[in-house]
Amino acid sequence: MAYNPNNPLVVQSDRTMLLEVENPAYEAARDEISRFAELEKSPEYVHTYRISPLSLWNAAASGLTARFIIESLERYSKFDVPENIKKDVIEYTARYGRLKLLAHDDSHLALRSDDRYLITEISHNKGVQKLILGQPDANTLLVSKFDRGRIKQALIKIGFPVEDLAGYVSGAHLDLSLREVTLRGKPFALRDYQREAVEVFYAGGGVQGGSGVIVLPCGAGKTMVGLGVMDKLQCETLILTTGVTAVRQWISELLDKTHLERHIIGEYTGEVKEIRPVTVTTYQTLVYRKRKTGEFPHFAVFNSKDWGLIIYDEVHLLPAEVFRITADIQARRRLGLTATLVREDGREEDVFSLIGPKKYDVPWKVLEKQQWIATAECCEVRVNLAEDLRLEYAVADDRDKFRIASKNPEKLHILEALLYKHAGDHVIVIGQFIDQLKEIAWRIGAPIITGATPSHEREKLYGKFKSGEISVLVVSRVANFAVDLPDANVAIEVSGMFGSRQEEAQRLGRVLRPKLGENVAHFYSLVTRDTREQYFAAKRQLFLTEQGYRYAIVDAEDIAPGDVARETRACPMPGKVGGVG
Repeated sequence: MAYNPNNPLVVQSDRTMLLEVENPAYEAARDEISRFAELEKSPEYVHTYRISPLSLWNAAASGLTARFIIESLERYSKFDVPENIKKDVIEYTARYGRLKLLAHDDSHLALRSDDRYLITEISHNKGVQKLILGQPDANTLLVSKFDRGRIKQALIKIGFPVEDLAGYVSGAHLDLSLREVTLRGKPFALRDYQREAVEVFYAGGGVQGGSGVIVLPCGAGKTMVGLGVMDKLQCETLILTTGVTAVRQWISELLDKTHLERHIIGEYTGEVKEIRPVTVTTYQTLVYRKRKTGEFPHFAVFNSKDWGLIIYDEVHLLPAEVFRITADIQARRRLGLTATLVREDGREEDVFSLIGPKKYDVPWKVLEKQQWIATAECCEVRVNLAEDLRLEYAVADDRDKFRIASKNPEKLHILEALLYKHAGDHVIVIGQFIDQLKEIAWRIGAPIITGATPSHEREKLYGKFKSGEISVLVVSRVANFAVDLPDANVAIEVSGMFGSRQEEAQRLGRVLRPKLGENVAHFYSLVTRDTREQYFAAKRQLFLTEQGYRYAIVDAEDIAPGDVARETRACPMPGKVGGVG
């Protein structure tokens, strides 16, 4: 067996890979293997990756070959790459494209393969059988054009991803062009990587393009990629977002960076119901219904115009109900935008089959080096559980243990010390529990935004934060997504949602937009030591590790020495911390 002790990777026959963090080749190896493997664990010294069928199908769809993947493994592996791994890579990457979905006639699509035995195999599968309408020859099955999404879902569940080449309707024409100078008077052009992402999605207008996911860091301009695709396609477009604030930010960007006039753009939310050639709505609006078993009245927006493009912003958050309607609109081009394809419900396969495979991805660290996003310094601060809560914690069930640890009042003293340290910076304090956030807002004299804050009040506070009128803002999970706060350079996470990697990505993303001068962002996570919260915090950090960030783990005493902590405990007055302008 060949052995190269200088290499950082151990590839194991169970499809897991162990990557040594302290090895000089760690970063290069990580950047390559993360294109075709998924990070599972990230303790201090050895990270665990796993090769899965879906990770290989996404790699194949983005243009990676089995040869490239195997050569990457051999380049960085200490030992010979197990033969079964090489065979798995070859087999699974080859599966993408073995089945092709093609246009047939006005009513049918053709599911074709050069392997007639594969056609025979899938035609006898119960999940697929009910969708088959005929078999004109040994290599072809016919399905209804209305079952385009369902056949792809059924096939990926049995391990056969479909390459969808059935084409798309053009949609109603819309004259749209990008400005060279924005309405705000700034020069505007797509960055090289944004332009490349647009071209990969568009694929020359052919059937190879038109559906898929673009993965870019928060702050890297995913919205600009959406505008670039709209400019390419010149068609009426439906844009789905995470909330009213995001809807209005999309509208603002459309007006600022394209020549579209306001009457062409519609807002379709709980407050306004406009359907225009470009319509921006929210997932929440679409899945609203009066009764749990009732109809979704706003699903009609999908069929209200001749859309040529549907953009799914933050596609990793797509509600299950929207997957259902998306299965019915496969003839429309579909663009997914996200910073991470991780879904907490495990429905990544549905994103692959119904929105499309990952078409383009740029590692966060690459854009950081090019200064398109801020350099991030991540720090986990370990805090002792308050003495008077230790008995309550000891006898609580797991869910209450997490709540008690997350709301640990000892965190407040660390928060105040960090606000002193970052006086003059633009700071977001973000958390999961509303009562905890309200207490923090009262204590430090800062405004708070929660789900109950009316949208006009949210926009007013966001505006004051952007202008510098206020420099500290306390926010709940409503600020996780699509909130544009370009000057924010410090985020302090006081509590999180169990082990949500996607949430950690979004929260870091709030401070990653490039800054004038020192292009550095600080992300602090306050975690109660030796508790359920620390267990889940390690899971959330997987995403940041995957992107190349390392958490510095420090003790609360390093942030707030005993004398400082005692001083803050003695002064529970609102507005004590000088963080509000």
